[in-house]
Amino acid sequence: MSIVVVGVNHRSVPIEVLERMTVPRAGLPKALGHLRSSDHIAEVAVLSTCNRTEVYAVCETFHGAIAAINAFFADLSGLAPIRFADHLFTAYDDAVARHLFRVASGLDSAVVGESEILGQVKSAWEAARTNGACGPHLSGLFRHALEVGKRVRTETGIARGTASVSHAAVELAAAQLGSLAGKSVLVLGTGEIGISMVAALRHAGASEVLVANRTRAKAADLAKQIGGSYVPLHELPLALERVDVLLTATSSDSVVLEHADVVEVMTARSGRALVVVDAAMPRDVDPQVASIAGVTLLDLDSIRRFAEVGLEHRRREIDHVHEIVGDEVDRYEASAAARQLAPVITALRTKVEDMRADEMTKVDARLAALNPADRDLVETLSRQLLAKVLHGPTVRLKEHAGTVRGQRMADALRVLFDLDEQ
Repeated sequence: MSIVVVGVNHRSVPIEVLERMTVPRAGLPKALGHLRSSDHIAEVAVLSTCNRTEVYAVCETFHGAIAAINAFFADLSGLAPIRFADHLFTAYDDAVARHLFRVASGLDSAVVGESEILGQVKSAWEAARTNGACGPHLSGLFRHALEVGKRVRTETGIARGTASVSHAAVELAAAQLGSLAGKSVLVLGTGEIGISMVAALRHAGASEVLVANRTRAKAADLAKQIGGSYVPLHELPLALERVDVLLTATSSDSVVLEHADVVEVMTARSGRALVVVDAAMPRDVDPQVASIAGVTLLDLDSIRRFAEVGLEHRRREIDHVHEIVGDEVDRYEASAAARQLAPVITALRTKVEDMRADEMTKVDARLAALNPADRDLVETLSRQLLAKVLHGPTVRLKEHAGTVRGQRMADALRVLFDLDEQ
């Protein structure tokens, strides 16, 4: 079986295409079920964030699985495959591990070294397991990716400074106004990024922080943590009339703030400027809002460009991270190769032991004349003899695990001993 990853990210597609390919958290069970229903896919996990949507799959048949994943992206986006085919990237087998380890390390993020991606990788794995879509192959891959991400953040300084989309969004807003000191800020959304935005605002000097969300409990609790106030979603226009900054990061699959809504808000503001930073994917704010006088609309592309400016002090860590990723890919490949050979070795030992036991049964009547101690000696001798015979081949098979020669040796054992690895 092959492992593949097929996906799009902030580098491969424009934001207007990426947002159409985002899978909201509530939609993950359906997406996983749809993909897992394919006869060509044995295991599957979907990693969908503001920067990427990637499908990881264990294939029953390689080309059939790729076709099923491409069809999934077409259904998800409502676009004909020809519209996005050139934007999809595909990797398989060893390259999948290298890619996911880079992702978990923050090397492939819009904000290099971002801290949020590790939790998102973990959530993708947990969702796949909860929905019965993830088996031993992908679990081994994702478990190792989380270990790599933690090691990178422990042994390098890749996550120092602005290392998250949420913190970059707050700093970008501050840069637009010179400072957030004395400013009023409204945060729309109480997901992971929204929570991180509020945490960042704690140290940004804002005089007032409002938190808006569909449901009261989580938003009210979040606002209380920073001494702010909860705003019901239906009161959003009124709140926008008085704040200086709007930060958005909901998980809505459609626009939350329409062009006409903001026109009314700006009329009520009598020309007072409003800074809007939309960190959601798909976008919360209609892109046409940027054309309204007095509104500065900044989206994920703006956040990424801003974060790039602050990257220099972390660039020297990138080579170290690459070394760690390379080491971990080698370790993963070695352990994966050993796991692939384990069923062959187990089957061989089981087959030979069954043969030994059958032969002992055939001479059982002749051994009855021996005393118990001598019978045990014959039993022990037969076991030790077979163990010595199998030791050399087993060691050499493990030494060549993951190589073409090792695969040929395993295939030969299957044929010569008629092994059933089930």
